[in-house]
Amino acid sequence: MKVKEKGHTVIITQASEAVTDFLDKLTAEYAQFKDKNLIIDLSGENTSDVQLFDSLSEKHRNNKKSFVLVMNHADIDDLEDDIIIVPTLQEAHDVIEMEEIERDLGF
Repeated sequence: MKVKEKGHTVIITQASEAVTDFLDKLTAEYAQFKDKNLIIDLSGENTSDVQLFDSLSEKHRNNKKSFVLVMNHADIDDLEDDIIIVPTLQEAHDVIEMEEIERDLGF
């Protein structure tokens, strides 16, 4: 698991571990990231792994922080409605910026 901080956002990239091992590490270290917007870079993974992040995404979003998955092989028909998935890191940053504006405006 690789961690990079950029402003109010933390980008966490899956290294070579399995998705379940990555999620276990992320969950164990979540206290470090709970007050930051999160971009979880799962480039190269498939959409069958998305539901594994549902609970963590909901918990993070309830804390008024953004949670975005980056998956460049995502099939839009297979995606969860309540998890934000984008194909690139730039789009993830754009989503977070828009969500921060919405929160600032009280939406």
